[in-house]
Amino acid sequence: MGRVEYQTTLNTPVICAGIGVHSGARARMVIKPAEANTGIRFRRTDLDAQTDILARGDHVTEVQLGTTLTNEDGESVATVEHFLAACAGMGLDNLLVEIDGPEVPIMDGSSAVFCELFHDAGLKQQTTLRRRIRILDTVEVRDGVKWARLSPSKDKVLTLKAKIEFETKAIGTQQMAMRLVPGLFARDIAFARTFGFARDVETLKAMGLARGGSLDNAVVIDGDEIVNPEGLRSDDEFIRHKLLDAVGDLMLAGASIAGLYEARQPGHAMNNKLVRALLEQPETWCLETDAEELESISARESLTA
Repeated sequence: MGRVEYQTTLNTPVICAGIGVHSGARARMVIKPAEANTGIRFRRTDLDAQTDILARGDHVTEVQLGTTLTNEDGESVATVEHFLAACAGMGLDNLLVEIDGPEVPIMDGSSAVFCELFHDAGLKQQTTLRRRIRILDTVEVRDGVKWARLSPSKDKVLTLKAKIEFETKAIGTQQMAMRLVPGLFARDIAFARTFGFARDVETLKAMGLARGGSLDNAVVIDGDEIVNPEGLRSDDEFIRHKLLDAVGDLMLAGASIAGLYEARQPGHAMNNKLVRALLEQPETWCLETDAEELESISARESLTA
């Protein structure tokens, strides 16, 4: 008999600020507790309408080097994946995020700062049972050699397995598997930073991207060398960050996933394609809670009372 899972939010609001890696714009975020079944919602306080932007896969409008969410009024917030990865990794279901700029601050390029903020604030268990998306049948998407899929498992949590291959010796071939357990995510995945290539910097800036990028918030690779003077935080930091991105992207399904995620050369575009394919095939999944388990526990307690 497993543990009955309830939805969670924060005990108290937390605040952070920084620059957006692509826009270069400074933004301040006030992350507030929210009622059960709210989900993760962003609210642009610098805009007049201030209608919520729901973190869900069908609201994704851009996946080039990051994930952008846009609501029906055209209000958007960019680069949400590292923040959402921290939410999913720490087991947070419901939050209202007030942000006064167009892009979530990149911080150090990982999810570590967000996880620390959540840990310091503490999580509050709510009285509503957590909803999970139980994978019933395999869903797979492909693009050339790249692919990603979700398939059934008996576990209550998401298991992730991914493999990446790059010609540069700085990365090479890396693969990793993990269960999405709050303590493990914060310890083993949250610290892994986003990465890019020196050869792409000028092209990205010409496209209006990477204006806030620096060695303070990204691992930069030049040929076969790591440019950052401090080096890597772990030899396999690249695959760890790919898993981090996947955790954030998959949270856009709208609930935690109970199933197995597997991918080769994953990225935001592939992950969002997978989430959309899942939502478009309702026969491949169902929503579940621990209602039956709770009823069984209550019955046992009444017998022993």
